[in-house]
Amino acid sequence: MTAHPLGPRVALITADRAPLTAARHWDSGDPGPIVAALAFVPELLEAALPFIGQALNGSIADRRTAELVIVRSSAVLGCTYCTLTHGAIALDAEVSPAEVRALCDLTPGRREAFPGERERVLLAWVDEVAAGRGDVPDQVARDLAAHVDDALLVELTAMVGCTIFLNRFCTTLRLPVSEATLARLAGAGIDPQELAA
Repeated sequence: MTAHPLGPRVALITADRAPLTAARHWDSGDPGPIVAALAFVPELLEAALPFIGQALNGSIADRRTAELVIVRSSAVLGCTYCTLTHGAIALDAEVSPAEVRALCDLTPGRREAFPGERERVLLAWVDEVAAGRGDVPDQVARDLAAHVDDALLVELTAMVGCTIFLNRFCTTLRLPVSEATLARLAGAGIDPQELAA
């Protein structure tokens, strides 16, 4: 795994050190750094994982939309772990390498990589929600409301909120990005340094 130059702030739990109530998460191999960090508090791990899974995988939003939201939120908040990890996942959700790069580019012209009005207004809305400057401007909300119903708006909001939580968690604990993730990005012609905050 590629780690922060100063290393993670906690020694991530390994299968041989996993608390009994969290050990099942290693049954299929390495569950990743988020689980390995949350395993320090098994009660929190067991409560957080179902919520994280549901919030990020959604039930209404299609996979591409979910990854647009997660990668863009992570880029706005400067979370290298989540930006790189979900940048690679986005490639499998029909997000092109050029679109992944655009999601991570904080300059205004980046939205032109997305030809559809729905995705452009979605990204403008994500920018407002993730930046945390207070209430989303009415015009941004109206623009998105023209493309999504209330149920999807609620799900997208929960998705951004969960991503913000994970961004702060992963950045603060300096969780390492896997070599497989870096290889997936490189295989798509994306230099991870392009996406890293």
